[in-house]
Amino acid sequence: MPTAPAPSAVILPAPDASAPAWLAALRAQGAAEARALPMPRLGDEAWRFSDTRSLSLDGFAAAPEPAQADIDALVARSAALVADPAGLAVFVDGHCVLRPVLAPDLAARGVVFETLADAVRHHPALLQSHLLRHPAALGGAKFLALHKAWLGAGTVLRVPKGVRVGRPFVAVHWGLAEGAAVFPHTLVVAEESSGAAVADFFLGAHPGTRTLSISAADVHAGPNASVDRLSVQDWGAAAQSFQVDTTTGGRDARITSVNASLGSRRARLENVVRIEGAGADVRLYGISVSDGEQEFDQRTLQIHQAGSATSDLLFKNALLGKSRTIFSGLIKVAPDAQKTDAYQTNRNLLLSPDAEANSLPGLEIEANDVKCSHGATTGQIDPAELFYLRARGIPLESAQELLAFGFLEEIVGKVADEGLASTLRERLQAKFRR
Repeated sequence: MPTAPAPSAVILPAPDASAPAWLAALRAQGAAEARALPMPRLGDEAWRFSDTRSLSLDGFAAAPEPAQADIDALVARSAALVADPAGLAVFVDGHCVLRPVLAPDLAARGVVFETLADAVRHHPALLQSHLLRHPAALGGAKFLALHKAWLGAGTVLRVPKGVRVGRPFVAVHWGLAEGAAVFPHTLVVAEESSGAAVADFFLGAHPGTRTLSISAADVHAGPNASVDRLSVQDWGAAAQSFQVDTTTGGRDARITSVNASLGSRRARLENVVRIEGAGADVRLYGISVSDGEQEFDQRTLQIHQAGSATSDLLFKNALLGKSRTIFSGLIKVAPDAQKTDAYQTNRNLLLSPDAEANSLPGLEIEANDVKCSHGATTGQIDPAELFYLRARGIPLESAQELLAFGFLEEIVGKVADEGLASTLRERLQAKFRR
């Protein structure tokens, strides 16, 4: 396995003289913020229940380009994740090893699916209008600043007005080198009355690889547009993962987002939804299976800025071993966002007496004609259901797995593309059997 070089003290890149002025300024801003901002500390409200003492950026650095044999193997593994995608991009330790190639009919209709590096050259106006428009709102400012400073690896999808694409666009990010730091970015711009499905996979090439991943996503759905996104985080068991995602819905937009967390020693997901147009319908789903001493930290914010819109959130966690999960969610409704319909639910299934689930749902309502609710439940497998399976000769671990799958299937079923849903089921099954 290749090894990344020793890191610099602040894990910041050298200035890139070839970058356009706007991108160089964005990266410089990120570097300055990363230097100035402190690491999260015990007692920070935005990191409540999180083990901030274990957070560290030490020992990580940009990795060299991978060997050709590793590239060939990982491209093959990537291609097996989904059959017949609309486009496939593959990155290894932040290096693009497979650029997406669009079918001629999609290119002729104006669809863009490129690496971020290529889009900087080909579509600078698109990037300047939509890239990293919003600051981190849930505590991850330090990590988003680092992401901004290193901005370069990732994909850009633009679907023009009136174009709907049935097959998914897929990006696969691999962690290969020990101690590699990667900063994947996803930008999706679905214009008026368009439609697309997007899948991002964040995967460890080897089970114990130490990777630092700080990813971000900007998803923009214009008026009457529809976007389905699947994000699967399955880095190596020693990795640290930070995701800062922002989703924006315009008038009558339809957005479904499914986030799956399986890998990493500790993983934090910050997901902010901004509903800016009346009639928008945004569905946020989360699923995780934690074991050992993993910590999965989920922070969400549903911001309703326009009325007559809907958001619905459901996060489900299955916990084994001594693992921990944290869910903290907030629904905010602006004074003018009347007739808002917003829900938030967190459900936790404890498969071990040593596992710990923390839930902090909340509401902040400034309008008076709304329907909003939140709730959280934590429990164990129903003993009667477990007895039923054990009485039919099914071993304890297999019975627990079957019941946990039933608990999680509600979320897996929200993945619109059946090929992607099958891939997610396979990775869930692999996690239970590790």
